[in-house]
Amino acid sequence: MTGRLEEALNARIASGGKCLVPYITGGYPGWVDAIRACAAQGADAVEIGLPFSDPVMDGPVIQAASQVALEGGTNYIKILHEARTLDVGIPLAVMCYYNTVFHAGHERFASDLAAAGISAAIVPDLPLEESGDWCAAADAAGIETVMLAAPTAPDERLPRVVERARGFVYSVGLLGVTGERTSLALTATTLAARVKKVTTKPVLVGVGVSNAEQAVEASRVADGVIMGASVVRRLMEGGADAVGAYVHEVREALDSAKW
Repeated sequence: MTGRLEEALNARIASGGKCLVPYITGGYPGWVDAIRACAAQGADAVEIGLPFSDPVMDGPVIQAASQVALEGGTNYIKILHEARTLDVGIPLAVMCYYNTVFHAGHERFASDLAAAGISAAIVPDLPLEESGDWCAAADAAGIETVMLAAPTAPDERLPRVVERARGFVYSVGLLGVTGERTSLALTATTLAARVKKVTTKPVLVGVGVSNAEQAVEASRVADGVIMGASVVRRLMEGGADAVGAYVHEVREALDSAKW
């Protein structure tokens, strides 16, 4: 199955470009306008975080945004209801923890995503070996399940990860939680190169890609980047306009780089 997300990323790659996928915390004030700003400034897709009370992968910035959203009364049903209004012309993915999927039920959650116009799901705490039931439900509903490749993954595991991946392969830039860092971790490019050797699917680096310069650095090996904490910080500090300006800056850097 090649879904809408994978098709969109492949189109960017085929044109000689690099993919840019910003992350926006769903339910945070101004999040809908921020997604519209991302699309208007050249994002290839947007990852919508579904806030959760125990976010094991999220660093302090995204945790803070999620807490504000939760205290404002948001939940995944409300976020998906608002997502239905997002006719932005690019694919949308959700990032959520398995607890949310489990409590909703695999088939219901996949159906809810599809009904809201969501193309893909990223479930970072669901191991490959335990993902079968969810992936089957997602496949049946036309939802692309993005799989994560970790820096600690042995070579023999990577082909199994990429075989199951839909949309793209999420190459995790470093061990630890999300957050902005002064330099790109060596593990980011090392792992991306390993993953690229075993798949033709788009390979995007996420976690620790903190500015336009690092986005270009990661994309010299990978097919593009996911940018989370640096985007959410701008949403919290300056709203949707600040997000749009930042996405424009990164898009320009990627488009003007020599590949």
